[in-house]
Amino acid sequence: MIAEIRPFSLKGSVCAPPSKSMAHRYLIGAALCGKECTISGVDYSEDILASIDCLRALGARVDICNDSVTVDPRGFMKGKPSELFCRESGSTLRFLIPLALCTGERVDFSGSERLFERPLDVYEELCRENGFLFEKRKNSLSVCGKLDRDIYTVRGDVSSQFITGLIFALVYLKKDSKINILPPFESRSYVALTVSALKSFGAEVGFDGDCCIKIKGRELRPYFGRVEGDYSNAAFLDAFNFIGSDVSVENLDPSSLQGDRVYHTYFEEINAGSPTLDISDCPDLGPVLFALSALKNGARFIGTDRLRAKESDRGMAMHEELSRLGGGLLIGDKEITVPKQELKPIKEALWGHNDHRIVMALSLILSRLGGAIDGAEAVRKSYPGYFDDIRRLGAKVEVK
Repeated sequence: MIAEIRPFSLKGSVCAPPSKSMAHRYLIGAALCGKECTISGVDYSEDILASIDCLRALGARVDICNDSVTVDPRGFMKGKPSELFCRESGSTLRFLIPLALCTGERVDFSGSERLFERPLDVYEELCRENGFLFEKRKNSLSVCGKLDRDIYTVRGDVSSQFITGLIFALVYLKKDSKINILPPFESRSYVALTVSALKSFGAEVGFDGDCCIKIKGRELRPYFGRVEGDYSNAAFLDAFNFIGSDVSVENLDPSSLQGDRVYHTYFEEINAGSPTLDISDCPDLGPVLFALSALKNGARFIGTDRLRAKESDRGMAMHEELSRLGGGLLIGDKEITVPKQELKPIKEALWGHNDHRIVMALSLILSRLGGAIDGAEAVRKSYPGYFDDIRRLGAKVEVK
């Protein structure tokens, strides 16, 4: 799909979409609790649909009605699982591998080639240490083993999704257990989201000091709740306010634990000058921060190394597209600088790199310049209604 964009500004109010991060966690928590639960306020992005499909493959009954998902977990993890198709969802894959390693059965995962290019080394090492099967191929993975230890040690400088996946498995096993995290502990806020979601189901799980998580084995209770608004995607809507629009973004909890809540502070700093900003705890903000900086006076970002392992290499993807517009990024090992630059429109379409956040970041830039984005369908991964929402606010966008 190609999104053709003419210059525009936005005006009006819009609800931030439901948090994809929290929806994953609530749905898996519902499968773990043993009794029927209903989670409302769910947005059916490709990633969330992947998690729903995989929970069904693991034996849970999952029914969808409007924005509500009812999970009946009585069959969960009871029989031999069918293949788990994760589409392109890194969260789905990393959250469910440790649960697969609770079954003692061979479990096969499949998905896009890019998904299996993203790091899984933490789990590969865990399987090797325990003599488990871990067989990764171009677009699939097979694991087989049975977790039985009480204490685990995990690096903290890799994706927090590995830690979250291990927490889910240990809660399922109902054993008193502990995860030691080797510093530096990056993306701690995402682990805090996991702890918060599981506490909604009555789990006794929490931080014990800065780098340790303790889990007390116990039965969970049903939870009926609503998914909060997503700061990660709200950032793309609010960014328009810093280039001349007047948008009120609603459905955001000011007390949320989401690390991407920092986006507004970072936008203010970019608007005021050329700051140095640390995105090690909010890597999903990288593309929109780069885009806004390119439209302003530039900025320097540290803690950027994990951007290479997202749906695309996000630093390089933004550099390639900005270079086509006459700008670009300076990419280092763990930092990226956005120089002050003068961007100019081009006739050719930009490329979305099969990455939802790259597509939305480019749409911010093209709201000033005009142009087109090829691969615009990537927004379905996290925010399928993105172009509809900004059109309602006045965006001049035609998606073909």
